[in-house]
Amino acid sequence: MEIAAFLPKTYTHTKEQGSVTWKSPSNIALIKYWGKKDSQIPQNPSISFTLDACATTTKLSYTKKPIKSNDFSFDLIFEGKQKDDFKPKVHTFFQRIELYLPFLKEYHFTIETSNSFPHSSGIASSASGMSALALCLMSLEKELNPTMTAEFFKQKASFLSRLGSGSASRSIEGDIVVWGTHKYTEGSSDLYGIKYPYKVHDVFKNYYDTILLVDKGEKQVSSTVGHNLMHNHPFAKQRFDQAHENLTKIQSILAEGNLDKFISLVESEALTLHAMMMTSTPYFILMKPNTLEIINRIWKFRQESGTHVCFTLDAGANVHVLYPEYEKDTVYPFIQKELLNFCQKGHHICDRVGFGAKKA
Repeated sequence: MEIAAFLPKTYTHTKEQGSVTWKSPSNIALIKYWGKKDSQIPQNPSISFTLDACATTTKLSYTKKPIKSNDFSFDLIFEGKQKDDFKPKVHTFFQRIELYLPFLKEYHFTIETSNSFPHSSGIASSASGMSALALCLMSLEKELNPTMTAEFFKQKASFLSRLGSGSASRSIEGDIVVWGTHKYTEGSSDLYGIKYPYKVHDVFKNYYDTILLVDKGEKQVSSTVGHNLMHNHPFAKQRFDQAHENLTKIQSILAEGNLDKFISLVESEALTLHAMMMTSTPYFILMKPNTLEIINRIWKFRQESGTHVCFTLDAGANVHVLYPEYEKDTVYPFIQKELLNFCQKGHHICDRVGFGAKKA
């Protein structure tokens, strides 16, 4: 689908006021995207598990103004309190998407949002937050254009989410989502995420993700800055080629349920992401000493126990501990006993694969 498909035609209905609520999850990439072109276009494709417990709930209330104004009008309330320091990011998002939602300046919006995980916990809320807001805005557009199909609704919601946060495009659906054009993935697109279209073995249908909060502070380098450093990175082309190759490899892994190959690919991807950070100019390290301690203990336990526990990382110090459901009674006690000491105050989140955003 081309970008022009998301430009609206004349709306057939009007809506004076109303409200809508969506709950949208976060996600964790198995094959990472790092580096983007203009308009939030990824330099390489990625694939992710949609999560379940880590989610943002957003209520959008809207009232049509007597006259369309020259700027956006909205209030932002985060967990019950006015949050003006979040407004610039939303304003930028509205600027990016106005072409596709031309009604934005016709309404005053009240955005009430909250996370199921603590703010500043080190869990990225941009994916869940931006996708939840995009879904609310799409619900309003569907009121203005009731003939919109469910498939188009999801595609455009993912398309808009991407313009707020690239990874947000992967939070609309579940349980496994691909974002970015890939030669061997039918329907894949740089413009929006798609539900993974091929066979998935039952072992991956209810995978567990225990998120260890190693560092809950603000990252020393933002993801936006990190992505931009890939433009002149000496290993950029090799990395982008590798991601394409790994997305091809993971298709047989997901179909066959080959956990050993899954572990090898997913952990390699996590370390490669951080290797790109450490070899950029300027270089930076987001892992902490406790991140490395956790990784080493996971490796040691996996070898001793014969389980299939593994890790992945996002662009930060926290560790996502992945394991199949049937090993939870062995793996989670190990996490409690050996890994929580390396988290801030033992903080962690028990999550698992989820199935996408839900309208409340």
